[in-house]
Amino acid sequence: MNEVLMEELKDVSILCVEDDKSIRDLIVKALEYYSNDVYEASDGEEAYEIYQEVKPKIILSDIQMKNMDGIELVKKIRNDDAHTMIIMLTAYSNKEYLMDLINLNVNQYILKPLNLVKLENALLKYLDINLSKQLLLTEDLVLNLQRRELLYLNKEKISLRKREKDFLQLLYENKNTITTYEQMETELWQGKDMTTYALKSFIKELRVKMPMNIIKNIAQEGYILSRSE
Repeated sequence: MNEVLMEELKDVSILCVEDDKSIRDLIVKALEYYSNDVYEASDGEEAYEIYQEVKPKIILSDIQMKNMDGIELVKKIRNDDAHTMIIMLTAYSNKEYLMDLINLNVNQYILKPLNLVKLENALLKYLDINLSKQLLLTEDLVLNLQRRELLYLNKEKISLRKREKDFLQLLYENKNTITTYEQMETELWQGKDMTTYALKSFIKELRVKMPMNIIKNIAQEGYILSRSE
């Protein structure tokens, strides 16, 4: 995996759900090579609590577990979340399981035993899905996630740092609501304190780069994507 893809994965939060501690420890250790933000759970109930709290980008889950199995976990998540990438681990190729996974919009399933090749391919699929997008911020301004750049009037290209790209993507995903300071601290600062000075400097530098002002501040709440200059 090349350095650019590795960098993109470093801030992608991943939740590993596996009831066998020895297997879970191995998977978590492997995931921590790719991501700085890895969580673990021993069953579906614990996993759902962690999911509600941290909203991981990727969930890697076993199917057969006590308390709440993987199928029930996915059903609860998919009630109001169609976007989180879900990868299921199973020791079975049972058609009944496969139909359940397809109907629940599971992104991928992996037959055990899991190895590094299977794991890396699954993570690459996440990047393929999420970095292949071009987001139309306005009629004149497009955000290319894979190249990490803005395209203005279909000719001028503006390079972005990773946090700048992530911020504009977050504004786009929340385009019908306010992106709060709390969301920004969680998504962009990754657990580090987001000081007022650091935030103001970040926004100021990004605005200088951009050919049009589409970042609107909502006092004491956060930011929103503005469609006009």
